[in-house]
Amino acid sequence: MAHLPPHGSLKIPAGAWPAGSDTLSLIDDPRGYRTMILKAEPGPLGLLHAHDEIEQIYVLEGDFFDDDASYGPGDFVLRMPGTLHRAGSKNGCRMLITYTPLAGAKA
Repeated sequence: MAHLPPHGSLKIPAGAWPAGSDTLSLIDDPRGYRTMILKAEPGPLGLLHAHDEIEQIYVLEGDFFDDDASYGPGDFVLRMPGTLHRAGSKNGCRMLITYTPLAGAKA
């Protein structure tokens, strides 16, 4: 897991998936920038919730659904801060997720 660099590029080498975890955290910056790969097991809609940041989801494999639609590999979901949602998966999935502050934070 890394923080945003002050300038330039950052390479995060391939690593092993943390044992017993459903999340591989790539960026977790104290200013609110987060990037992760999430494995979701098959299951019903979770609890209704919202995020303070912009949430972006790219489905890598499997299926994912929320109250609005169903998504498959290559689908992209964008949620603005405060958007209430629940999510689940019929067969399990793997997603790339990023959280970005709306304003007030600079990289």
